[in-house]
Formats: sequence, C-alpha cells, structure tokens
Amino acid sequence: MCVSIKFNQCKMANILPMILLVILSLLLFFFQLSTSIDTITQFQFLNDGNTLVSNDGTFELGFFTPGSSANRYVGIWYKNIPKRRIVWVANRDDPIKDNNSNSTMLIISKEGNLELLTNNNQTLVWSTNITTQSLSTTSSHVAQLLDNGNFVIKANNNTDQQSNNFLWQGFDFPCDTLLPGMKHGWDLKTGLNRQLTSWKNWDDPSSGDLTWGIVLHSSPEIVLKKRSVVIHRSGPWNGVGFSGAPMEIITSNVIATTPVNNSNEVYFAYSLVNKSMVSITYLNQTLSLHERVIWSPEDNTWSDIQSVPKNDCDVYNRCGPYGNCIHNPSPICQCLEGFEPKSPQNWDASNWTQGCVRKGEETWNCGVNDGFGTFSGLKLPDTTHTWVDANMTLENCKKKCLEDCSCMAYSNLNVSDGSGCSIWFGDLIDLRQILTFQQYLYIRMDASTVGKCYILLKHLCFFYGLYMFLISSYIVLVNTKFVYLSFN
Repeated sequence: MCVSIKFNQCKMANILPMILLVILSLLLFFFQLSTSIDTITQFQFLNDGNTLVSNDGTFELGFFTPGSSANRYVGIWYKNIPKRRIVWVANRDDPIKDNNSNSTMLIISKEGNLELLTNNNQTLVWSTNITTQSLSTTSSHVAQLLDNGNFVIKANNNTDQQSNNFLWQGFDFPCDTLLPGMKHGWDLKTGLNRQLTSWKNWDDPSSGDLTWGIVLHSSPEIVLKKRSVVIHRSGPWNGVGFSGAPMEIITSNVIATTPVNNSNEVYFAYSLVNKSMVSITYLNQTLSLHERVIWSPEDNTWSDIQSVPKNDCDVYNRCGPYGNCIHNPSPICQCLEGFEPKSPQNWDASNWTQGCVRKGEETWNCGVNDGFGTFSGLKLPDTTHTWVDANMTLENCKKKCLEDCSCMAYSNLNVSDGSGCSIWFGDLIDLRQILTFQQYLYIRMDASTVGKCYILLKHLCFFYGLYMFLISSYIVLVNTKFVYLSFN
C-alpha cells in the first residue's frame, strides 16, 4: 500500500508541472484576447492605458496626448503604421485635464451612451448624448471599433459592419480626416452636416477655423473655408467628376469617388482602388490646405499626392467676374473672349477683383440682340445662384435661359451623356482654365460681339458659322479658350 501511494505521489509530481504549464498558456492566451478586444460592453470598460483593436487589426482606439500638450484624448489611429496619425478624436473639444490615468475610463452607461469619465467616475468629460427611445434595453448594446475605423454603438447581435441601423457612429462626426467609406456631406432628413474641421494646431485637436464641406446649392459643390472666407471651390459634379478637379484626380489609380444627391442625402465618399493601400485626405491647418496623403512602407513615411489650393488659379475667384485664370502665363488673369476689363487701369495694375464686362455692355438690350458664346476648357462657375433640371434637353435649357434676363449661362448637367440642364444667374465668378473635361459652357453675350450672322441674310449664316467654327477649332488646339460661336 505504501509503495502504491508513493508511486501515485511521484506520478502526480511529474504531471503537476505540465498542468501548470497548460494553465499558464491558457491564461496567456486569454490575456492576449483581452488586450485585443474591439468592443466595450456594460460589463467591460476601457481604461487609460488599454486599447481597442478592430477585428482585422487595422485600427486602434485608445488614449493619447498630442505633441507637447498635457491633455488626454480618446482617438483612433492605424495600428500597424509606426508614424501615428490620429484620424478621429472623440472628445476633441472636451480634453481630459486630469492626468491620473488610473481614474479615467470609457464606458457604456446604463442609459446606453458612451461616456468618458475621470476623477474616479465623478466627472463626466464627454458623452455621445443619445436620447433615442431605442436605448431602453441598454444591456444589449455595445460600442465596437469596426474594420473601416468607424466607432459605433449598435445592438450586440448586429454583425453587419455597413449597417445603417447603428444607434450612433463616429463617421457622422468626422474631425480633420476623411477615411475610405466615410460620407462627406449632408443627411437632409436630420440636418446633419458631415464636414471636416481642422485641428486648432498640431498640439491641439480642438475645432480649428479651416473647414471642408458640401454647400447645398441647386448644384452642390465642395468648398474649403477659413472661418467664413472661401479659399477654394471644387466646382459642381458633372457626372464624371467635380468640374474643377485636375486630371490627375479624375484619372487617379488610388481612389474611386461615389457621389449621392437625392431627397434624403447629398454626399460623396471614396474607396481605395487597391485595398492594401493606405490613403487618407485631411485638412492641414498650418498651410490652409486640403491634402491627400498615402502611406509608403518602403520609405516609412506619409507622402503628399495631392493638395488644394495648389496654385494661384485654385484660389477662389482670383480674376473676378468673367475673368479666366490661366496658370503659368503672365498675367494669370485674362478676360473671356467677348469681354473686356471693367477697369482697364486696375486690370493693368494686376488688380483683377472687378473682373470683366461684356463688350458692348452699354448697348446690349436683353431679349433683342442676345447670343451665346460657347466655351470649353473652363471650370464651371460658382453655383450659388443656379437652377437645374436633370431631365431637360440642352435646347430647352437654352430657351429657359432666354426667358430670364438674369440668366447669364447654361450647360449640360451631366457631361457623360449630355443630359440635364444647369442655368446660372448673375455674374459668373471663379472661372479658370482646366483641361480635364470636354464640357461646354454657353455664356450670354451681345449678338454683335458674338458674330455678324445677325445682320446677314439667314442662308449666309451657315457659311459664316462654318468658317468661324474652323477658326475657333484651331484656337482650341492652341489654348482651348474659345471653342466656337453659336447663335440664337
């Protein structure tokens, strides 16, 4: 019996280290899982010092201190990129000033809101402030960091990362960065405006004075502003791209742009052509630029691939009404064909703010001697005072314009198939030469300055028009300023 007991004791002594090793391995495994979670529940919060990691390992959410600041924030960044770039900040305008990390945590409250607490849960720093009645059963709701970088509150059983049924989502409250898949624009039902707002400075992520968002005109466009001053305008969407976009953006092999304009939403979003690539767009508050950067793993750096304003002609309304900004020539501002400087003295002194006026402006009698000059190679004018009809033909568009003496130009709405009508009222501003699209803009002019067809017999107009078409076609090859003449 004694021998048997000793034998069993020896056997147990040999097995015990193996059992302990298995237990330790399991503990290590579960510890690793606990440090790589992507979800906060009512029973599991996030302390300062720990992070959430999206399921695919792309994004990380945690606490950070920017630059030389002493404040703490909750933000999101790319996990596997060593040069950390913060792409979203929860409490950008409500910093944590108490640096005692042991007393700071991000939780799901009993009301179902995300809350940032400090001072041993005594001080509420920031909250999502959801008031919807759908939060009545809060135990089933979680906050999750998705693979696309969106931080959401959703039902625990909702596994759809693209669902519109999120109770709250960080993508609805962008900071200075637009990630792939983010909607940049308006929810017309709720009035929510998803626009980018710069950091105040590199050490302070609070809201700065540089914004980039969609302006809701009849023909929406994206506008870069510093406070209330417009810096740059994208031009309206024309079915292929924004009319002011340079060729390298339209033919980009980095991103694909998707516009949406209906009764519920007006926004655009972009996706990456190469899903393994990392590229974002953000606001540079120091240089007052909107920039697109791409991560280069070979160089271990973020590289600029596009920025606006890029040159003087990208600056809003550089040449005044009917002034065409042409990059590189000197001077950069030139009046459109058929127009002349409003103040020749100021124009010659490179003060172009007054712009240009029609030749024969004094004798022009609206409705009596109207003609239209046809221009190509131009960024379409500011759309603040426009009217559009997606189903109207170009001929009816012209007739619609002629009915109103305040109508100064018209064009197709969609350049890809020549459909739709867009009409401009008042002076045409923020024009520049751009060779991206073959889109025609028909500008109202005095017929006597357009051509002589109005005083010739009708059957002679064809020959004169053909001659002028051939001449203007040659001009197109030279500088694309003035394409041909069309007559009422």
